[in-house]
Amino acid sequence: MIHYKTRPDESKTLPPGIPYIVGNEAAERFSYYGMRAILVVFMTQYMMNSSGQLDVMPENEAQGYFHLFVSTVYFMPLFGALLADGLWGKYRTIIFLSLIYCLGHFALAIDNTRMGLLIGQGLIAMGAGGIKPCVSAHIGDQFGIGNKHLMTKVFSWFYFAINFGAFTAMLIIPWLLDQYGPSIAFAVPGLLMLIATVTFWSGRYRFVHIQPAGINFIKEMFSSVGIKSLGKLASIYAFIAVFWALFDQTGSSWILQAQKMDRRVFGFELLPSQIQAANPLLIMLLVPLFSYLIYPFLSRFFVLTALRKMTIGLFITVIAFAIPGTIQMQLDSGFTPTIIWQLLAYILLTSAEVMVSITCLEFSYTQAPKTMKSFVMAFYFLSVATGNLFTSAVNFFIQNDDGTSKLAGADYFWFFTGLMFTTAVLFLFVSKRYQEDTR
Repeated sequence: MIHYKTRPDESKTLPPGIPYIVGNEAAERFSYYGMRAILVVFMTQYMMNSSGQLDVMPENEAQGYFHLFVSTVYFMPLFGALLADGLWGKYRTIIFLSLIYCLGHFALAIDNTRMGLLIGQGLIAMGAGGIKPCVSAHIGDQFGIGNKHLMTKVFSWFYFAINFGAFTAMLIIPWLLDQYGPSIAFAVPGLLMLIATVTFWSGRYRFVHIQPAGINFIKEMFSSVGIKSLGKLASIYAFIAVFWALFDQTGSSWILQAQKMDRRVFGFELLPSQIQAANPLLIMLLVPLFSYLIYPFLSRFFVLTALRKMTIGLFITVIAFAIPGTIQMQLDSGFTPTIIWQLLAYILLTSAEVMVSITCLEFSYTQAPKTMKSFVMAFYFLSVATGNLFTSAVNFFIQNDDGTSKLAGADYFWFFTGLMFTTAVLFLFVSKRYQEDTR
């Protein structure tokens, strides 16, 4: 009979299962972001039909399907959370859905048609989305009273692992697509997902396994406390959704824009989809910078709460998205601006991500009732799903029958910039009235 730990150790040191979770996350994020980095390029340049002939999509259609896929990935955490908190527990849920995740990658590698894309993305969405809230909440489960003070730093390491995996993938997988084609480019992320699954399985005896709450989970979710917690968080997530509507366009509209720019940097020409690697690289640099320098500096002048960090981040996003708007104006006028300008936008957008995404991830865990940790994490991911669903709908709506766009050129970017500014102003007022749960 297997005996797992069911409660944290009485220790002031790092929980022993953390390295397995962080290692798993690095490999899993390599697989996800490597696959995602080449999706728009694959759909617009490489996709085939059943006869082996090219069957590519117009740009707006490809953008629409890209954001629809991302939206589906971030809707699936609800499914994973229900399994984890209500039925199987986090560990079993992660292992089962990770195997489905692996199958999705290999489906993309085997079949480069629209059908292969549909099957592969469907399985990946179920796997990648389903494990998301479980992994985040599983980290929190490893801590007891004695080492709870280490949780903030571990969440930062966790986010660092995400971006280390993403950075290496965004450099390597676009190159593999360019040199060896889509089958190899999709197979390598599948191999890394298999490694991620084995790594997580290897730590099973070191983890704290919190038992599923079963019917108590359902009771608490519909209790006055559960409904109140979800309602309060929803008032925050509605605004964060707009941030994700803009942020995830680094994988779609920003790549398509980069194709038309001068991409030579220090004598090397970058592939359009490799520009995305700037984001995870900057995360690895900016997370410690914010944690140890910028946040302590700002705290000298005012109390830097989680909601204030998010507010500042939303306003920075406005400036970040105004830059590609200006770039597009140059492109529309016949100029070919350097990719350095888009890299400047990445610096600002990544700074906003540190203040919005990392902060909101930890904020969600602290505000969740004890038996609803995975579900509240899933509820947070709904903001990502909603934002991407909105962007997908916009792209399908603005596409004309002949493949042209109703919101062409710079107008597309300025539409989203204006939306973000309005959101940031409204969030400033809402956040001041929000009462945090200090349980």
